[in-house]
Amino acid sequence: MSGKKLLEVKDLYTYYQTRLGEKIKAVNGVSFELKEGEILGIAGESGCGKSTLGISISGLFPPPLKYGKGSVKLGDVELTNINHSKLRKEILGKKISFIPQSAMNALNPTLKVKRFIVDLVKEHEPNLSEDEIIKRAAERFESLSLPKRVLDAYALELSGGMKQRTIVVISTMMNPEVVIADEPTSALDVSSQKIVIKLIRQLFEEKIIKSVIFITHDLPILRHIATKIAVMYAGEFVEVGTMEQVIFDPVHPYSNALMNSIIVPEKGIKGKKLPSIPGAPPDPRLEIQGCRFADRCPLADDECRKAPIEMREAKGRLVRCIKV
Repeated sequence: MSGKKLLEVKDLYTYYQTRLGEKIKAVNGVSFELKEGEILGIAGESGCGKSTLGISISGLFPPPLKYGKGSVKLGDVELTNINHSKLRKEILGKKISFIPQSAMNALNPTLKVKRFIVDLVKEHEPNLSEDEIIKRAAERFESLSLPKRVLDAYALELSGGMKQRTIVVISTMMNPEVVIADEPTSALDVSSQKIVIKLIRQLFEEKIIKSVIFITHDLPILRHIATKIAVMYAGEFVEVGTMEQVIFDPVHPYSNALMNSIIVPEKGIKGKKLPSIPGAPPDPRLEIQGCRFADRCPLADDECRKAPIEMREAKGRLVRCIKV
């Protein structure tokens, strides 16, 4: 059961600035709310802007990423214009945390894991001693069924799956309200994926973390972790609904095409040609007058290309389409 509103994103626009001054539009007017007790899955093909959205939500805008307009509120705190020092000391890691896409590169190879954790916690709680921090870390590792020996290991001594689990634990050491997990299973084998998902669910169910934004291009994974799903296309959300609605009864033509492209281990599927979506996403440098999916959509007509398409309610969820 979801609780109070933790995060509110309103009409958010962000873009990448090239050296030639071109704006590569990455996030185009995204709006949503995240409440305590919710796991929002954000799904879409590579390049749709979902990872950029995750970074933008955290209040970080590393060059060449730039903030355009819109609002990101964590409780009463606006993150789009917050002082960077305050963001690092009071927000990141403590209230909102980011699990990066590549665990292989997230840990400093010259530091032991415990040193990494000590530095992180000291940033927020400078009065704690190293012994207290390491003790707290060991207890957290044990409670989540991770061996304490990992604390004395360097990154190169850990497998890919163990690195990712370690990153998940480090990212949640301060019990943040919101965790943004950016494709945390993308580089892992199936068994390691299951372990990482189980770890995130355990942190959530034990209320160590209050809510999760889980970003992935792997739709079947969301069936096992998400309570809500937002499907993203060309920088926009095109459908937002419950996990059951989006996975089993997608309404938007793009969502429907995505679901039909999933390979399932059922009799008769072997050798069957999977449907494909013709064409390619629109050039992110261009202004699109109407629906961004119109040139690839089997339902599109001239009406779809006349004006921007807003999200509207259809079959109990929000959909960016005038034909359903």
